Amino acid sequence: MKIGIGNDHSAFELKQVIAAHLKAQGHEVVDYGSYSAERCNYPEFGEKVARAIVRGEVERGVLICGTGVGISLAANKVKGIRAAVCSEPYTAQLVRRHNNAQIIAFGARVVGDEMAKMIVDSFLAAEFEGGRHQMRIDMISEIEEREA
Repeated sequence: MKIGIGNDHSAFELKQVIAAHLKAQGHEVVDYGSYSAERCNYPEFGEKVARAIVRGEVERGVLICGTGVGISLAANKVKGIRAAVCSEPYTAQLVRRHNNAQIIAFGARVVGDEMAKMIVDSFLAAEFEGGRHQMRIDMISEIEEREA
């Protein structure tokens, strides 16, 4: 699978761990930055990964900042994107199965390396169930359209 990854300065080290983990599993990883631990602004990287998904450049995304919240908020401003913050694997699985989220986000200041790997693995292994969940995704899309 082709996966986009993005981060801010607080998550640079964890991004390296997650990227290596994904590559070891055979995934292609596209790094949208940041490329160092130098202070930067997370909205830029959340938007880059989200736009890459909308354009079809990558299939799914992983975003990491201090808490995962700020960078996911930025990604969710891109029309058609559903990014969810998860601090444990069960929620990561359900945001994919029930919400058809394309992006997972978490915080480098919240989860450790091993938990982050489990979160990503759960997210990537899950598939959207459709059915009754599709109706809710459609409702979310309608809200998005009204706000456009």
